[in-house]
Amino acid sequence: MVISLVMFGPTMLKDRVAVVTGGGTGIGLAVAKRLGELGARIVIGSRNSANLETGSADLRHAGLDPLIVQVDVRNPEQVDELVERTIKHFGHIDILVNNAAGNFICRAEDLSPKGWNAVVGIVLNGTFYCSRAVGRQMIQRGAGGSIVSILANYVWTGSAGTVHSAAAKAGVMSLTQTLAVEWAQHRIRVNAVAPGPVESPGAAKQLWNSQEAVDRITSSVPLKRWGKPEEIADAVAFLVSDHAGYITGEVLTIDGGAWLGRGPFQFV
Repeated sequence: MVISLVMFGPTMLKDRVAVVTGGGTGIGLAVAKRLGELGARIVIGSRNSANLETGSADLRHAGLDPLIVQVDVRNPEQVDELVERTIKHFGHIDILVNNAAGNFICRAEDLSPKGWNAVVGIVLNGTFYCSRAVGRQMIQRGAGGSIVSILANYVWTGSAGTVHSAAAKAGVMSLTQTLAVEWAQHRIRVNAVAPGPVESPGAAKQLWNSQEAVDRITSSVPLKRWGKPEEIADAVAFLVSDHAGYITGEVLTIDGGAWLGRGPFQFV
């Protein structure tokens, strides 16, 4: 799904304020850049100061002027500070993209409580803390807003070695649908996107550390390629825009058809 700037125009999100967690690298950075190109004022948050520095430099090179905030989304006090700094700097928040995540491959029987809590803390708890803090501001302001969370296509299927991440992201899917119903009265739309394999150096080091693994995953995708961060960013841009004004509680899967075609008969 590629939604071009020509279709939407560089002022589609003019003067809207967008907070992107995990915004210093990969999908998060691509989302921040795309929303900025469409006119939004950007805030990127990350617990990694080096990622913030490189991410902000990339955005400035693209002509944007982001606010950068170091934040661990597992810490609700730090999340509240992120929101407070954004309000102080820009005056309000219109868009939240919950992208901060953690993952690593591990068999369920070998996964330690510390490893479980680390991933669930970032993905599920962090998404709730950020959504709650930003949602409160949106409700108080009374102008509506849009929240999009980044999931993964294995929320539909499960995936061996990712019990912590799959469970956490499935929780975020339920959170998305619940908040969509609860906050609709406040004109806050809550959606999610579920990418499949996406070209990302950081994720590759954690999850796909051999060419054999990359080739095997590529062959399982009907479109026979990996997604690009920009394609995920385009989908997020659509969901936070007025073009998606009647869409809430939806999860958009973006994986080249990877989670489909799992029946017993194969013709290709």
